This record gives sequence, C-alpha cells and structure tokens, in this order.
Amino acid sequence: MLKLYVGNLTFDTTEDDLKGLFGKIGAVQSATVIKDKYSDRSKGFGFVEMTNDEEAKKAIEQLNGNDFKGRSIKVNEAKPMEKRDGPRKGGYGGNGGGYR
Repeated sequence: MLKLYVGNLTFDTTEDDLKGLFGKIGAVQSATVIKDKYSDRSKGFGFVEMTNDEEAKKAIEQLNGNDFKGRSIKVNEAKPMEKRDGPRKGGYGGNGGGYR
C-alpha cells in the first residue's frame, strides 16, 4: 500500500472528492484532507492511500500537475514526517513570546 501526498487543493475539497478523483485510477484505501485543529478549515493538502502500488504510481503520473477544481494539484509519494528536536519555539525571537 502506497501513501500519496496531494497538495495545492482548494479549501473546499472533501475526502469524498479525493476518493472520486483517485478512484478513477485504482482502489483507494483511504483519503484524508488535513484541517486546522482550531478553525477546522482545510490546510490545502491531504493524503490518499491506494491499495495497489502500481495504481498509486499511475495516479502520480496522471494527476500530478493536472487541474482539479481550478487548481494545479501536486501528487507525489508521501514522505515520513521528520522528527523535530526539542520543543517548538513560538514567534518573537523564539523565547516563547515573552517580553524582555
């Protein structure tokens, strides 16, 4: 099973939209649109898992750069998230936003 990254999505793209688009090429195991945890608004990207690696590679070839809902989408193999060292720093120079 191959996991694909799908980027440059419109903010109204749904998981069903992704299933429909990728389902034309092969069997879709799952489709997820990533949303902001505070606003619940789409972040403009998502992931699709296809059950067959050959179909997933065909989806990359056929869909990457193509127009979907008025935008040129990016489709490629998803890469694992890189491990981050230490806690995340906020803005304001990285001291957690405190005043000096």
